[in-house]
Amino acid sequence: MRKLSLKTPAEIEIMKIGGAKLAWVRDQTIKQIKPGITGLAINSLATELIEEAGATPSFSKVKGYKFATCININDGVVHSIPTSQKLKSGDVVSLDVGLCFNGFHTDTSISIPVGKVSVGVTEFLNIGKLAVKKAIDQVKVGNRIWDLSNAMQTTVEKAGHGVVTALTGHGIGKYLHEEPAIPCFVAQKREHTPKIVRGMVLAIEIMYALKSGEVCYKNKDGWTIVTADGKIAGLFEQTVAVTDHGPLILTQ
Repeated sequence: MRKLSLKTPAEIEIMKIGGAKLAWVRDQTIKQIKPGITGLAINSLATELIEEAGATPSFSKVKGYKFATCININDGVVHSIPTSQKLKSGDVVSLDVGLCFNGFHTDTSISIPVGKVSVGVTEFLNIGKLAVKKAIDQVKVGNRIWDLSNAMQTTVEKAGHGVVTALTGHGIGKYLHEEPAIPCFVAQKREHTPKIVRGMVLAIEIMYALKSGEVCYKNKDGWTIVTADGKIAGLFEQTVAVTDHGPLILTQ
């Protein structure tokens, strides 16, 4: 992970434009997610939309990865390679996508139901949205990363679900992954975590599961990470800039 880089107001404006483009790509892509579509088809659509937006895919710049997206299905947590598997009604799919515009990256993810799902699954997904919202509410100059982590963990565990502790969110800017690490769980004492200062841009990400947050690699591809117990997972992420006036969600 690259060292922390504080952004100037002009750089945040560039990232704001890029973030709006990415939000459009995300929202247009998920409109096409329905039973019968494959992860590869979703990836192709997102790639075309990124290019149409005048940007380039961030993820394909990561060494060893050639796709614009990660498509996580059901027990897939993160980094799942798009495949020819067809989605079916009742599945949960997470779209994770990033783009680079004028030299700056933004990153977002969302989990959605495919077709009809149970009320319990809907409630599970709503908890992830709420956890990220509560974390973003803590993005204030003078707070610490601990405050974001605590907000996410408390929200998820209060609902009876488990947070993933093997991975974290991250800073973002000229590089896709920059400091600071942003766990969705409390990893250390509050005073030992970085202070939030103006100019930070944070990819705030909740990774959680229906039951246990324990994860493992699914196969030998070296990328796809799934829940160890096979239960469904959720993934929500927004890129957020720190300003004197509070959080600015760039991928709203």
